[in-house]
Amino acid sequence: MSELFQPYVPDPLEPRRPRFRPVPFRVIAPNLITLLALCLGLTAIRLAYEGKLQPAVIAIVVAAVLDGVDGRVARLLKGTSRFGAELDSLADFLNFGVAPALILHSFVLDEIRSVGWTVALIFAIAMALRLARFNVMIDDPNRPEWTKDFFTGMPAPAGAGTALLPLYLHFLGVPVRDGGAPLVAVYVLIIALLMISTVPTFSGKTMGKRVPRDWVLPLFVVVVAIFGLVVSFPFEAMALVTLGYLATLPFGIVRYQRLRANPPKTATTEPAAADGASTGPDATASPGATPEPGP
Repeated sequence: MSELFQPYVPDPLEPRRPRFRPVPFRVIAPNLITLLALCLGLTAIRLAYEGKLQPAVIAIVVAAVLDGVDGRVARLLKGTSRFGAELDSLADFLNFGVAPALILHSFVLDEIRSVGWTVALIFAIAMALRLARFNVMIDDPNRPEWTKDFFTGMPAPAGAGTALLPLYLHFLGVPVRDGGAPLVAVYVLIIALLMISTVPTFSGKTMGKRVPRDWVLPLFVVVVAIFGLVVSFPFEAMALVTLGYLATLPFGIVRYQRLRANPPKTATTEPAAADGASTGPDATASPGATPEPGP
């Protein structure tokens, strides 16, 4: 009987197939940046509950910078992937939803007890809803080309940065903790509502793709000056940037309404594949389209 069913003996000269296909580093690199941002968000939570508020805020700001870098690195290296998109969305929820909510709660919202905790919950949940809407709307094939200049609602990094304005003011000597918890709670709720609203905000994605030759050297000087000011006066700069961003919201609404009433004529383009950070397909459509959701 054993002669009828001989055991299988593989050919020693036959090349063995690898069990797993190697992954190019260009695909891994953007995910590593996202993981670094995620580590900063988690570390910010720990620092906040240790009473180290300034390093916690800086960790969130650096995470926001890395969030803006990972998608561009993925597009530059042609390393976009569905895995990267999901990882980026989860990191954004923790870095810009959970971490700022807990930092604000440990800073001043805990003074109003359950109400403060409810405000922190609302902010974190609003960030989750905002990111979920982005993931659903990212593949809209009927989005006009001009809507790439706008987000639907306040984007995630901007929501986290503006929500931390009370901390910037506290670091500058403003007595935020002296009975200011109710005002901070109202302010955080307003930011949460802006994130889940349909208010169009400037995205800046198509701004500055080409710089006039005469502006190159002045641009270098301006960038160096801004960098020096941010390093020397970090929280003054953050407070000014936050107030300036909030001041641009009405202008974004007016600009969007004008473009919606008189959309620019653009040639129809082929749909582009979505990447791990934000971009969706580009195509012309009816004037009444919704602006890009934003991360």
